[in-house]
Formats: sequence, C-alpha cells, structure tokens
Amino acid sequence: MSNGSTHPPHRRLRGLLLAVVTTVVVAGLGGWLLWRTSGGDGGPAHGAGPPAATRSPGSGAAGGPGGTDRDPGKGAAHSSLKGKVVLLDPGHNPHNVDHGREIARQVDIGNAHKECDTTGTSTDDGYAEASFTLDLAHRVRTLLQEEGAKVVFTQDGDHRYGPCVDERAAVGNKAHADAALSLHADGSAPGNRGFHVILPARVTAGPAHNAAIVAPSRRLGERLADRFRAVTGSPRSNYVGHGTGLDVRSDLGGLNLSTVPKVFIECGNMRDPKDAAELTDAHWRQKAARGITEGITDFLTH
Repeated sequence: MSNGSTHPPHRRLRGLLLAVVTTVVVAGLGGWLLWRTSGGDGGPAHGAGPPAATRSPGSGAAGGPGGTDRDPGKGAAHSSLKGKVVLLDPGHNPHNVDHGREIARQVDIGNAHKECDTTGTSTDDGYAEASFTLDLAHRVRTLLQEEGAKVVFTQDGDHRYGPCVDERAAVGNKAHADAALSLHADGSAPGNRGFHVILPARVTAGPAHNAAIVAPSRRLGERLADRFRAVTGSPRSNYVGHGTGLDVRSDLGGLNLSTVPKVFIECGNMRDPKDAAELTDAHWRQKAARGITEGITDFLTH
C-alpha cells in the first residue's frame, strides 16, 4: 500500500529525527552567539573594548589640564557650541618681567592712554598671575573644544612680551568672537576675598566705540559669575561689586576697544592666603575652568 512517499517508513523516521536535531542545534548556537555579542556575562562583548566612558565639560583626569570628575549623565560627544568662536585672553605674559620698557609704552584706549601691559601679580610664594592665567586658559580651551567651539588665544606664552592691551582687543574683534574673556587674578590686600567679573562701561571716544557690546557683555558676565560661583564654591568678592561679584569699569583697554561681547574675570585674590590656596591648587583650577565653560555655554546657547 502506498502512502504517497517514495521512501520506506524507517528512512522517513530517521530523516524526521535528523531535521529536529539540526533545528535545535542551530537555534541554540544562534542564541549563544546573540548572548555573547550583548555581553551577557556582565563584561564587554568578545573582541570589543570596554564601554565608551561618558564625558562632560571637564571630563578627564582630575586635577590635570582638561580633567575633572566624570558626569555619567551626559553623552560622549557634545556640539552645543558648534560654529561658535570664543576668544580667551590669558592676562599678562610670563616674559613681561624681562621687558619693562616695552610694556611701559603708552597705548590709546579711547578715553585715556595706558601701559601696553603689566607684569601682573603673584602669590606670596611666587606663583605668578601670568602662569595661573595660561594654565587656566588651557583648561578652558579643552572644555570649550569638547563642546564644539573654536577657541582663539591672544597669547600662549609665545610672545616676547604682551601683546599690548589694544592688540588683545583687536584679536577678538578680528576673529568675530561670539564671546571673549580675559582671565586674571587680583592682587589686593589680605582679607579681601572672592572673585569678581568686570563688565565694560560705555565708551565712545577715539578708537573706542563699544556701545553695542555693553548689554550682551553684561549678560555674559552675569552667566559667568553664576556658574563660576556654583561650580567652584568660591565666594563673590567682599571688596568689589557690593556682593554681586560684578564691577563696571571704563579704564580697561581690552573692554573699551572690543567690538565683541567681552568681560574680565578676577578669579580670586592672590595676596589672600585662603584665595591663594585655591588658585595654586590644580583641582580647584579645573573646577574654575568648568565653571567658566558653563558660564560661556549658558550665554551662547540661551
């Protein structure tokens, strides 16, 4: 009697069993491969490196240039400042001390004439303001670049002296910077503590015509002061700005001659022991860099 098959019953049974076994093996192998690829043993997948660490402004080795604690709440790549140009102006120059005559030359700042540049101040232990500002500028640059910004320096210790204050303003103007910041530390009397941000007063005299940047510079300064305070924990100045951490001045060529939003930040008083302890600490400088970066980012994205 025929059942429609051309094979005997025992050969059909062996074929059926073989098909079942093959299906089970293939399915099991596929599941095992999927499990390995997803790191099912709690480690990275075979042949893959460790998971990419998330980065935030300030991520890297704590205390080193461009380094601070990691923020797992933010992604690995940032582009919030893509297309933005930031001018960083590290105050003074480590070589100014060797060029007293050159930096004493008078330059026109619009409403007056002032020295080309000065040597800056230092802590009682000899940590120079010019060294502080360069270190801080490098840290800020790293964090801003991680956010996608183009960063321009006025100097990187690569000038014989200066540049002069009018030239520093011109660098930011030529770069059409979206924000410009001069980095400094103060040299006031012991007991005078805290940071302050200097805002431009309106000056329209001689080569100075900064009326258009007064209002946006104030917004930049306010954002900067808020974020610097929040991130570093440093107090607002107790001797400048009546507790606001903000000071308006018309005697600084870098502000008078700027045509882009620009402020100065005095990060602390190098002559006060408590402030000096912060300013000379690499971990604190990294926090300062992060606070500055967040302040600039807030200004440029809101």
